[in-house]
Amino acid sequence: MISLDRLGIFIAIVDAGSLTAAAAVLGQSKAVVSFNLKQLEAELGVSLLTRSTRSLALTDVGRRFYEDCQRVLSEAHGAIETARQGHQGLRGTLRLTTTVEYGNRTVIPALIAFAAAHPQLQIQHSSSSSHEDLIAGRYDLAIRMGSLNDSSYRAALIEPYAIWPVASPAYLASLPGAGIATLDALQRARWLAHSRLASPLRWDVQTPDGPAAFSAQDDAVIHSDSASALLGFALGGCGVALLPQWQVEAEVRAGRLRHLLPDVVFPGQGVYAVYAHTQHIPEKVRAFIDFLRAFVGTTD
Repeated sequence: MISLDRLGIFIAIVDAGSLTAAAAVLGQSKAVVSFNLKQLEAELGVSLLTRSTRSLALTDVGRRFYEDCQRVLSEAHGAIETARQGHQGLRGTLRLTTTVEYGNRTVIPALIAFAAAHPQLQIQHSSSSSHEDLIAGRYDLAIRMGSLNDSSYRAALIEPYAIWPVASPAYLASLPGAGIATLDALQRARWLAHSRLASPLRWDVQTPDGPAAFSAQDDAVIHSDSASALLGFALGGCGVALLPQWQVEAEVRAGRLRHLLPDVVFPGQGVYAVYAHTQHIPEKVRAFIDFLRAFVGTTD
């Protein structure tokens, strides 16, 4: 039977890029690391790595096996951790990544309370506008916004939210006539868009007269991977941005932005906790998802 330790050594070799570097990471000798790699290949009857004097490279079989090993070890460690935590409480490290905006607004306050309730659990939080790969980044979960398309992960809805088209009074004053009073005028506006969205922007919307297809006439004039940056551009009079209600409603109340065509409803979005599709969900992940849902006042 192939040991989990041997699988872990193989993953360390691939991640480190060499036997020497893996030995340093693992705190073992290069000879021990090399022996375990050779034994693993012998037990499998395949070559996992091609070796040269300067580098190692995964074979096709090795690449698939590396991905499978990551999932196997994740499930094994999750099962072990769940069993241990059944009587010890939450321990270890919870690694998660969030967007800057929702992280600052909701997740960090929730983590403060969650950490206080579980003092033996370490928290590692990362803020990023990009969708980090959970396995490669070794994250336990990610808090993501919008609509999810990646079926390789599991996702739990934390809370739904609306998205509003908004613009500054200064931008609207620069437009001829009535500014933006119709869906057609909104489609012809100068758009500010998130770089993850296809351009030009297209949405199926609900109007007082029924469903309609919305399509921006031109490509966005400004793209950004940050919702905070798009908010800043909108406040600066650069055009129209489509942003979460929770991010802009205070600016709308203060008069610094205007909610355009409030009778037109864009598709609802959601905040999701995304985690690896494994048989055993670590208790710390399950516990934090339940805690975050309760924290924002959302139930299934």
